[in-house]
Amino acid sequence: MEQRFVSTNAQPQKDAFHSKWQAPSNIALVKYWGKTPPQLPKNASLSLTLSGAHTQMEVNFIPMGSPTKKVSFSILFQGKEKPSFRPKLEAFFDRIIAYQSFLLHYNIVIRSHNTFPHSSGIASSASSMAALAACLVDLESQLSPMAEKLRLEKTSFLARLGSGSACRSLQGPAMVWGIHPSVVDSSDLIAVKLENIHPIFTTYHDTILLVDKVQKQVSSTTGHKLMHNHPYAAQRFSHANSQLASLLPVLKNGNLDAFVPIVEKEALDLHAMMMTSDPYFILMQPNTLYIINAVWQFRAETKIPLCFTLDAGANVHLLYPSDVADSVKLFIASDLLQFCQDRQCVHDVVGAGIKKY
Repeated sequence: MEQRFVSTNAQPQKDAFHSKWQAPSNIALVKYWGKTPPQLPKNASLSLTLSGAHTQMEVNFIPMGSPTKKVSFSILFQGKEKPSFRPKLEAFFDRIIAYQSFLLHYNIVIRSHNTFPHSSGIASSASSMAALAACLVDLESQLSPMAEKLRLEKTSFLARLGSGSACRSLQGPAMVWGIHPSVVDSSDLIAVKLENIHPIFTTYHDTILLVDKVQKQVSSTTGHKLMHNHPYAAQRFSHANSQLASLLPVLKNGNLDAFVPIVEKEALDLHAMMMTSDPYFILMQPNTLYIINAVWQFRAETKIPLCFTLDAGANVHLLYPSDVADSVKLFIASDLLQFCQDRQCVHDVVGAGIKKY
């Protein structure tokens, strides 16, 4: 129990409260894969915050006559009831009720909308849990005023309890989650913003190529669990922290020749863990590999610093600076969309994090 995040003075009000927050997804450059309860990472991770790929969440808090034993809530996603979301939300509210006991006095009506396809390889749980946490802390700050620093930290803390990577979606352009000796104030409980990022990364582009839009065969939750007895787990956690240490100066000096191999090796490292777990599995599809090889050939021929990363799925994130965006987008349209389901991709750019709307 983290006492500094326990709400002690927030008394429920008789009036309803309405909160609307928007939170982006993020793309990890150094991956988080492996955790311990409650949602604590086995290694530090580093991500770029996106902007266009985001969740808009509207939450109504309706007072009830007497408190309930469990949080009362309903969820509408894209305007429709989504029963499949209930178990994850129930587990989330069970985790956070010790920190926000006043929620037992409200019926919570959640309306959520994504600007990107669900289960598309864009981290929808990150954006949605970050947005929900922002709404919950918004209510708490109305019931009991909070300093801005504490408000942001508590939002990150609660978001993490919903989905680990969600704590990295609150600010931008780059965030670190997990204790790391090279990052001041880094923590397993919350994510922290990286300061003094080179300007080239503040407008960096991320185009997500939707190779496969169906729900992936193995969930991230299952994948994390398979790291518990993984033969390469210790090496992976140590290597991830080393990769992060190598990436930090690159993000400050803007050296893209160093940036590209670190990012791509991290992506392949992540999928190597999946292919060597027990049971083993492969989330990449043949078209994922066609895209990777095409990117390598394009980079060799043009010297344009286009690189890829992967989340836990088949879809490919292409990362590139804004000054080559036109050339890269022409390449995507002419050579890569043929490998995407319905020839679909999502163009995005680095952003600043959550905002009220």
